[in-house]
Amino acid sequence: MNTCEIVFLDRATLPEFPFNFDFPHHITNYSHSSPDQVAARIAQANIVVSNKVRINADTINNSPQLQLIAVPATGLDHIDQQAAQQRNIDIRNVRGYGNDTVAEHAMMLILALMRQLPAYQRDVAAGLWQNSPFFCHFGAPMRDLNGKTLGIFGKGGIGQALAERAQAFGMRILWGEHKNAANCRHGYTPFTQLIQEADVISLHCPLNEQNRNLIDEAELKMMKPQAILINVGRGGLVAEQALVAALKYGQLGGAGVDVLSEEPPVHGNPLLHAQLPNLIVTPHMAWGSEEAIQRICTMLEDNINTFMRKK
Repeated sequence: MNTCEIVFLDRATLPEFPFNFDFPHHITNYSHSSPDQVAARIAQANIVVSNKVRINADTINNSPQLQLIAVPATGLDHIDQQAAQQRNIDIRNVRGYGNDTVAEHAMMLILALMRQLPAYQRDVAAGLWQNSPFFCHFGAPMRDLNGKTLGIFGKGGIGQALAERAQAFGMRILWGEHKNAANCRHGYTPFTQLIQEADVISLHCPLNEQNRNLIDEAELKMMKPQAILINVGRGGLVAEQALVAALKYGQLGGAGVDVLSEEPPVHGNPLLHAQLPNLIVTPHMAWGSEEAIQRICTMLEDNINTFMRKK
């Protein structure tokens, strides 16, 4: 067997891990790759590993040796899948590795916003408790999860893991139907009804052209005034400027996001500049627990070895 050329385009997004590929191979590691570097770096590769570096049709068509694109993540929106299919290039991602860790992160955001954690941290830092005439300081109103309704878009592993955790807190679960769906599937709630009824809405669906700006100004206006929006899916699912306006003008109780429309947000983002006590932004790290990252590496290794054995 000839030596297989494996190229990691953004190796720095993964931890040190002793990959054990059971076939003759040579690995080239790039800590990160800019768009204009990708084509040259994978021109002679047989296998390319890309976590978030975009691989477009031109790059695919100018990589004659390419046989496999291995993605150490679930989302594939950075890969031109149609171009890969036309060239009979296999694409393998990893699934289910982050069900628990992303669900726990979403649950953390829900709890923090319902209990007004950021607002109270800010109050303590400003000395409001220290100067209170009483033993306690009451600021932003807190609410319990018990009895509240959680609407979830995306009934995959993460959505179901979140539902299990929320039910343990006494929350009622609604599963959201697709926006503009002609019919509502059994066990799902029509899109508009869920938007209007839920106390908390959490997004766990992939990003595509059908659901881009799934939550926009119209949807934000339909939500309950104290409702909370959670997005740990993809940044493009929410119209960010509209979200900031809804938070500023009291149309929404709070929002927690782990994803933005541009990552990293080198050109800025309205959510990063809002400075609101009912907004939590984390840097796309909901997936990144130590346990989940180890699972990613193990599954990536298995995907590549399995592909090569089946050749």
